[in-house]
Amino acid sequence: MRWVSTIAAVLVLFALPAVAQDVRPAYLLTGAAYREVQDLSGTWTYSKDLYRTGLTDINGWVAKSRMQRYRDVDVAAEEAKGGATFFEFDLDRGPQMAIPGAWNAAEPELRYYDGLIWFQRKFTPKVFDGKRAFLRFEAVNYKAYVYLNGKEIGRHEGGFTPFVIEVTQALRAGENRLSVGVDSTHDAQSIPTAITDWDLYGGITRPVKLIYTPETFVDDATLTLTPEGRLKGMAQLNGPRAAGQVVTLSIAGLKTTVSATTDVKGQAVFDLKAPRALKLWSPETPVLYEVSFSTVDDKLRDRIGFRTITVKGNQILLNGKPIFLKGVSLHEEEFGSHPARNMTEAASRALLSEIKYGLHGNYVRLSHYPHSETTLRLADEMGLLVWSEIPVYWTVDWENPAVLQKALRMQAETVFRDRNRASVILWSVGNETPVSAPRTQFHAAMADNVRALDPTRLISAALLVERKGNEIYLADPLVDKLDVLAVNTYAGWYGDDPLSALPGLHWNVPADRPLILSEFGADALAGYRDPTATHKFSEDYQAAYYRQTLKMADRIPTLNGMSPWILKDFQSPRREHPIYQNGWNRKGLLSETGVRKQAFDVLATYYQDKQP
Repeated sequence: MRWVSTIAAVLVLFALPAVAQDVRPAYLLTGAAYREVQDLSGTWTYSKDLYRTGLTDINGWVAKSRMQRYRDVDVAAEEAKGGATFFEFDLDRGPQMAIPGAWNAAEPELRYYDGLIWFQRKFTPKVFDGKRAFLRFEAVNYKAYVYLNGKEIGRHEGGFTPFVIEVTQALRAGENRLSVGVDSTHDAQSIPTAITDWDLYGGITRPVKLIYTPETFVDDATLTLTPEGRLKGMAQLNGPRAAGQVVTLSIAGLKTTVSATTDVKGQAVFDLKAPRALKLWSPETPVLYEVSFSTVDDKLRDRIGFRTITVKGNQILLNGKPIFLKGVSLHEEEFGSHPARNMTEAASRALLSEIKYGLHGNYVRLSHYPHSETTLRLADEMGLLVWSEIPVYWTVDWENPAVLQKALRMQAETVFRDRNRASVILWSVGNETPVSAPRTQFHAAMADNVRALDPTRLISAALLVERKGNEIYLADPLVDKLDVLAVNTYAGWYGDDPLSALPGLHWNVPADRPLILSEFGADALAGYRDPTATHKFSEDYQAAYYRQTLKMADRIPTLNGMSPWILKDFQSPRREHPIYQNGWNRKGLLSETGVRKQAFDVLATYYQDKQP
């Protein structure tokens, strides 16, 4: 059995830091939105499989064959024949679920279901003579076992990144049966592990597409602006005639057209002076250009913004000018009392609009995993800078080389998907991970890996701080691998600090690099008021906490931005106070249905007055 997008290089932990030599997935199909696509989203049938009978066979019992949901069999027709043959499943007549979406919101009985569920979708492909066909899953959480017409065609591990499987030879004329086993179970070797502070959600949570291409096609292409004022990029062809092909790069609106020839590996490289008419992308002017990479057989299109992001001393420079990141953290969960992690354009726009127009923000920390491509493209369009991270969160099996491989692969899948997004300026390599030598080696390998994959962006991590009295200091050896330092701080919420003491805290951090407050926050139940502002679950306390924390922030000389925790209340099974939480983390500036709390206006006023 094979896994999709595996890493070819075997990494030995004690050889770290190291960069995986081959983390490129077999197929990328970037720019899928602009290709010939058959959308397989919609109504699928499903069948629970808590004991994993479809994948396991205890003692070789023949009973397994009666329970394999992925089999290409018309159960009703077989039953009609009578006789001894019978099955203990029937996905054709199973219950239905909308895909994409998380099963946790589909049925009350599935709210906390954690395990394996089989999904099925029947479809008839288009006629594609002389072309190739690929299935592209934008996200399946957490493990996916993919079968087409009863035969396994691929697997994937990781709940937030896309994977592609070629099905050119596996498709048949007429009706096809696509079956996907989705296992939401996490353990000590998964990323993240089984213990988090958010709802992991199970299911096919993002769209599934059948994509048709020419025999040789443009699989991937990128173009970026360097600080020296040059446009550099490449196009990667896939197919039997990938070498020696002419690829033409065109940028609509700039009257720019150049060509390059692919090498023996099918890659064409571009390097040209940026046109004088080029308008730089920024939160104030989020200009996007229609860019195409064309061959005699194929064309890959994308909308790309051009900007530079660098660090100079303790400042972050966007397009050569200092910028303060006025943002907030965000989980991928739409507004509503029963979110299903179905991030439609409307759902994502509603969240990002609260940041851009309500908070007067220019930045969003997408926590704690890669968010949907829809969200990233909207950030490009709306002018929001982005921090992106994979879920190396709290703790993982630091000394296990296989776990490191998963992390590097997830990084690669994220970078290859989003490296044309002007909004993305920061790749994070971890969140709140306790310091140890194996942990630091693990993160160092991640930092080296992402820098090799994409040297055009900055690297950070949300670090823990230490405290002695009123002195807060950063003593993490990982800082040597980071361009931008970031810390999570909750003084005034966790612990016994009175709010009045927060402005007096002294931050002892390296002076030679920019710092971001990646998290700070306090819980509040929307509508619960306490005029004394002493009760920790009241809107009044949360607002007072923000006022005092912002005063503290203003005293940190290297501070270049912040992303308080968090835009809106989100589901977390850890949070079970029967009055104030009931399965929700209440640190949102908005309630789960979008009601603004007092602290929202506190932060909005601060950002509106903040320069630059």
